Amino acid sequence: MEWLAQLSPLSADISLLLVALSSLTSMISASMGIGGGTLLIMTMAQVMPAMALIPVHGMVQMGSNGGRMLMTLRHIERGALLAFIPGAVVGALVASLLLIRLPEGVLELAIAAFVLFTTWGPALPKRALGQLGTLVAGAVTTFLSSLVGASGPMVAAFIKQRSNNRQSTVATFAACMTFQHLTKAFVFGFAGFVFHEWLPLIGVMILSGVVGTWLGLRLLKRLSDNRFDLFFRLVLTALALRLVWLGAQRLLG
Repeated sequence: MEWLAQLSPLSADISLLLVALSSLTSMISASMGIGGGTLLIMTMAQVMPAMALIPVHGMVQMGSNGGRMLMTLRHIERGALLAFIPGAVVGALVASLLLIRLPEGVLELAIAAFVLFTTWGPALPKRALGQLGTLVAGAVTTFLSSLVGASGPMVAAFIKQRSNNRQSTVATFAACMTFQHLTKAFVFGFAGFVFHEWLPLIGVMILSGVVGTWLGLRLLKRLSDNRFDLFFRLVLTALALRLVWLGAQRLLG
């Protein structure tokens, strides 16, 4: 187990925990569509230095979503992806140039409100779900993801409104998040974050995540679209309520 001690600045036990958790959370995201990344960042936040949290989590999620994207290529809604990528690039460029500090809790509450509205409220107008709307969604969510690790539910809620079935939802969401996390890597590299001491842990967590993704996709095949839709909505709602709790706690604290 000596190699575990060389994976990162963390202890061997913590590194092993994160590797195992990467597999579990990837399985959750592959089978339920969403949720794994948020669970992973919640755990990482307890054991990692704050300055390394979002960039390391972003790299791991890029690998995890990239593996899921490759395994589900034929189900990706390419029109949504092609519109999302330019927006993600714009959002990342803006994030690299601006340092915006919103009052504690405001960002979390705003994201939670958007997720709850798009999950349980009326369908978004067709114009908002078109190419321009998807481009704007890519820009806004990528910009927000560079500030907090909570933009995934926003992307998922938006993609769900465009997708017709569970496999398209999972595949398109994975593809969009892969490119979003890729742009974040450039943002944090531009900001001066040094990745090299974390690269071994990132690499092993990505490999572990690929295994979890393969298991999760096998489970996804056994779900009906109706059951997946219910699970997807419930998981999104749980994540949004967590953001409400976190945002309220920060505002009042």
